[in-house]
Amino acid sequence: MLSVVVGGLRARWTSFLGGFLALALGVGLLTATGLGLAAALDPPDRAPERFASSPVVVLGQDRLTVEVRRGPGTALVSRPLDRPQPVDAAVLGALRARWTLTENPAGPARPDAVGLDAPAERVRALVGDRAQVLTGAERRRADPGHERDGHELTGLHALLGTAGGVAAFVSVFVVASVFAFSVALRRREFGLLRTAGATPGQLRRLLLAEAAVLGVTASAAGCALGALAAPPMARALVAHGLAPGWFASGRFADTAGGGAGWPYHLAFWTGLGVALAGAAAAAHRAGRTGPVDALREADVDRDVLPPGRALLGAGLLAAGLGLLVWTYATAPEALLKRKTYTTLPMLLTGGAALLAPVLVRPAARLLPVPRGGAVGLLVRANGAAAVRRTAAVAAPVLVTVALAGTLFGASESVARAKETEARERTAAAYVAEGPRVALPARTPAGAVVSASGPTSLFVRDGAEALVKYPARAVADPAAFAALARLPVVAGDLRDLDDRSIVVNEEFERRRVGEEVEVWRADGSGPVRLRVAAVLARGTGDNGPYVTRAQAPGAPLDRLESDRPPASAGEPSAAAPPTVNRAARTGLRLLLVLVLLYTVIALASTLFMATSVRGGELASLRLAGATRVQALRAVTGEAVLAVVLGTVLGFGVTAAVLGALGAGLAALSAPVALAVPWAQTGAAAGVCAVVAVAASALPAWRLTR
Repeated sequence: MLSVVVGGLRARWTSFLGGFLALALGVGLLTATGLGLAAALDPPDRAPERFASSPVVVLGQDRLTVEVRRGPGTALVSRPLDRPQPVDAAVLGALRARWTLTENPAGPARPDAVGLDAPAERVRALVGDRAQVLTGAERRRADPGHERDGHELTGLHALLGTAGGVAAFVSVFVVASVFAFSVALRRREFGLLRTAGATPGQLRRLLLAEAAVLGVTASAAGCALGALAAPPMARALVAHGLAPGWFASGRFADTAGGGAGWPYHLAFWTGLGVALAGAAAAAHRAGRTGPVDALREADVDRDVLPPGRALLGAGLLAAGLGLLVWTYATAPEALLKRKTYTTLPMLLTGGAALLAPVLVRPAARLLPVPRGGAVGLLVRANGAAAVRRTAAVAAPVLVTVALAGTLFGASESVARAKETEARERTAAAYVAEGPRVALPARTPAGAVVSASGPTSLFVRDGAEALVKYPARAVADPAAFAALARLPVVAGDLRDLDDRSIVVNEEFERRRVGEEVEVWRADGSGPVRLRVAAVLARGTGDNGPYVTRAQAPGAPLDRLESDRPPASAGEPSAAAPPTVNRAARTGLRLLLVLVLLYTVIALASTLFMATSVRGGELASLRLAGATRVQALRAVTGEAVLAVVLGTVLGFGVTAAVLGALGAGLAALSAPVALAVPWAQTGAAAGVCAVVAVAASALPAWRLTR
């Protein structure tokens, strides 16, 4: 059996080249992302910077711990504060009385951290639970860049995890498509084997053995490729601001060199499993081939949608649409999150791709074909007759256009809704934002000036959870109420004072006059604040709002005025928020990845499909067609398949963006959908160019 398998792979290596490249690329990406995750989950022990000469650091509390209910009992839960709080004054005095402290001479009287040279056990006994005592590598937590590194690593985890998930999805899709189309082209070969006495089980084992050999070799090559690509990938992530500066040095190189073995095992066995899973359906179909198929010459495809494929495709499509409707009905705010508009399109795309054969024939007859006389009619007829070939070409185009449309369209739509909401929530003629915004020294007579800054509030959600809300602290409640144009659904913004709060509909307690128990950004509390007004949820930036009395130490970063300030040198008008640069870069990387898979799938499928059309092209030439006309017919069919895939991809995009628009409307947020014509057009254009080249080259050779 093995010799037959190896001989078959050697004789038909062009048929398996696309699957091999796609699988090797997918395993390589899984290896590289796995190595990146391994390095990010186990960061190196970096030397502290702020207190490098102090063996012990006393750091103010940086977490809020609250008791909540857990089943019949209670438990303590913690949430991080915005920044470490100053060291307790009594603790600071006791430390100064016993040891020499290392402090920032230009800092506040009560610093957030101090360093000292003393036995850690004695310091802990003195401090107790009023502050944190750090030693060794933990002293790094007192450095200014520690929190920034944590945010970057969180984003890096999401990016690498998404890239790995997309790689796995598209790998399965491409490998399964290549095997399925290969089986369709080899039906005469399988019929001859059945005539020679081969059993259906032997045919299935033959295909699975081919897939196993392909999976082992491609996975091994992919692991080697991933190890080579991991360091350059890390440097690129650092260069684009997607990872901390230390990510591409030392520890990562050790991890890629074999320090962490699980990414290699995960990628290799995933690749082998993908190859076997992709070939399983094709092997089942090959086992149903009868001896009479050895005599079949017809090019009109029959039974292009087996019951199993139809059931799976309909199930995926129904699941994707059902989850969109369910999410809209129960949690419309989830439609605005990247996790939703990244995963749900995969279900819709998979379902549409599986059902593509049943859509090809009517779509091919409905789509307008450029006038070309007999060539145009031939393109339409061949596209509708060779359903498997047309669907196999359209499917990867569908994946590319759908993912490009949904990822870029959803992210741009959410960003545009946030921008529109930010413009509409104020009546100010002048808005300035920045870390150094301050109230102007002089204001024109009669001018209304409102300043605010970021803070956080901690609220119990029921009795079982503690939720941290990003909030705004306003300096002048009356000026804030005069300039704000927030979507108020109950209450009045003019009732906001030092003992009240403006909440949104996400709060459990949201009736005007009710009291909400909150903890402040510095961990102090709880305090009970009366609900003055309730806002619609919007895109997530509508409240809550409190006064600066409930936000000790909150800096001002936004200034609004109904007229420009009188004095020169004031900050200029701030630009509206835009899409996060790191998120946009990550989306571009994902699009390039998917497009690369599509190029491989298109080239492989069309090379296979066109290479076996020698007899058909010879008959066409004998019927009087010129060589140019034959090439136009072949490339026209490829372009028609690309157009079909593009139309189906836009259908998936329309479903996702339509649900997103409905979700924005349900949240009382501005509906400003953005269709990414540039990205989807570029993806479709690249697919068309590759399809024309991959079909024209073998056709040119066959028509010599």
